[in-house]
Amino acid sequence: MAVMTTERPQMELDQFRNIAAIAAEREDVVFEFINGRIGVKPVPDGDHGEIIRWVSKRCMQHRPDLWLYAEQGLKVERYRAGHAKPDGALAHDGAFAGQGEWADPDQVLMVVEVTSYDADTHRRDRVEKPVAYAEAGIPVYLLIDRQAGTVTVHSEPRGDGYGNISTMDYGHEVVLPTPLGITLDTEELKRYSR
Repeated sequence: MAVMTTERPQMELDQFRNIAAIAAEREDVVFEFINGRIGVKPVPDGDHGEIIRWVSKRCMQHRPDLWLYAEQGLKVERYRAGHAKPDGALAHDGAFAGQGEWADPDQVLMVVEVTSYDADTHRRDRVEKPVAYAEAGIPVYLLIDRQAGTVTVHSEPRGDGYGNISTMDYGHEVVLPTPLGITLDTEELKRYSR
């Protein structure tokens, strides 16, 4: 069995772009490139979309100066060619103007991921993305975990992950810390999880 390390990417960004262009005709999955590896996640279902709508609405109620950009491509690694498309990227209006498909994450205040019902969601959303988003310096990573019925707030990014991680079951109030200062009542999320 081959042992893989995170020292070198499995492939280069241009190779990934070629594969993604060919795979773009598929309608059932979305491709990402994180830590030099291809990530595949299923196309979001209706409940997934409702959760993103819910987060967007709550954030705009508290912070009308911000917008939750869906599926905005971000450059997520400081030293390697890495890209991710979070379910949502919270930033000021116009933050991504002129940046193209893969934007610099320096204006992102929070990324949002909603777990999918697939075998890869643990590695992708709970393990790899917190590290990638922290390395990119994104202040808050909000993970809405439909399998566990929990909301996890990652904050205080550092090089190897987030220094503060708080998980609450659906139905509790969750505080999105500085620079957001938003409190979410998560009771409604019970409607959108199996």
